Amino acid sequence: MPIRRSDAPIDPQALEEAAEWLMRLGESDFSAAQRAELERWSGSSPERHRAWARAQSLQSKLGGLPRSLALSALDRPSNPGRRGALAKLATILAVLPVGWGGLNLLESQQWTADYRSAVGQRRELTLADGSRITLNTDSAIDVLFDARQRLVKLREGEILVQTAPDVSPQARPFLVSTLQGRIQALGTRFTVRELPGHTRLSVLEGAVRVELPQDSSVAPLIVNAGQRTDFSSRAFGQVVPADSSASAWTQGMLMADNLRLADFVAELARYRKGFVRCDPAIADLRISGAFPISDSQRTLGMLVQTYPITATRHLNGYWVTLSPA
Repeated sequence: MPIRRSDAPIDPQALEEAAEWLMRLGESDFSAAQRAELERWSGSSPERHRAWARAQSLQSKLGGLPRSLALSALDRPSNPGRRGALAKLATILAVLPVGWGGLNLLESQQWTADYRSAVGQRRELTLADGSRITLNTDSAIDVLFDARQRLVKLREGEILVQTAPDVSPQARPFLVSTLQGRIQALGTRFTVRELPGHTRLSVLEGAVRVELPQDSSVAPLIVNAGQRTDFSSRAFGQVVPADSSASAWTQGMLMADNLRLADFVAELARYRKGFVRCDPAIADLRISGAFPISDSQRTLGMLVQTYPITATRHLNGYWVTLSPA
């Protein structure tokens, strides 16, 4: 049997089948004949073997199925609740570290941020000073206004900021902080996105001043309207012209201009629950157009109709694989 890296993605169909077997194993009338059938299934292909190993690891760490999933195992196979539980279980097997921490990440709603948007949601806020913040998908901020400053802390995701003048006697500065630095608005409109290891800033109107508090030897940077830069906690990247579509997401659109399909898929995945994988054979396919981010199924359909691509759906559309047509 060929050996594959243990951390390589597992075939979603095998994960779905493993989830079904795991739920069936929890039924009180699971027979010896069914156990033999399970062993034959798990040994019939490398992907099924890996999927079942993942399922067994989850089961051993959790001491059995979580109660919410175990109850669904008692339902008829056609029951919508059971089908939803299967999709959830297969998702846990696919992407999360095996253990209670990963499961709690899926089930917990005890978010600690002051304001948060869900996956696929855009949320608009008006702050106490009249400034407006729009949260992009899966984003979170904290807000701290005091006598010295008006501070928005971007914890994750992306925001559009439209500042308002401060009418207080202190003329408090409007600041946005990220893990990498601090941005001071100079009467402006701009977007800020938290990325792995760096922050992306695009200024749409006015100007902003950026500081890197972790390295006082680096002079602050002024970024003007129509400019963009990325910065880490130690250095500023090059200041370049801002992408004209930097705020297209606020209008519910995802813009592509000769963009690699793999990069487009990575952006689209931010806006949908579930997963989209791109076959490496078409990763460099260039696409252009305007696509709705609120209806990812429609967007995928547009891709299939326009380019030599097929979309294979698993887990009731929760997992989609794009392949050459």
